Amino acid sequence: MNSQQLIAKARAIYFRHLSDAGRSAEPMGVVLCAHSGEGRVVFDMPTLLPEEDFVSTQVLRGKSSRRGLTRG
Repeated sequence: MNSQQLIAKARAIYFRHLSDAGRSAEPMGVVLCAHSGEGRVVFDMPTLLPEEDFVSTQVLRGKSSRRGLTRG
């Protein structure tokens, strides 16, 4: 999965969370599994498995810096 696809999937998960959760704590970002494409919203800095990637909310909201995308 290339970085553009990764960010697009993470954005979909993040914005779905925002629409479903209403007013809740602000997430740190989204963790995605490279093999399955499944992801989850996280509220603390995660410890990643080798096949996981972390995308920060800064990247998801378009305030991109290269440091917002982390590979496990």
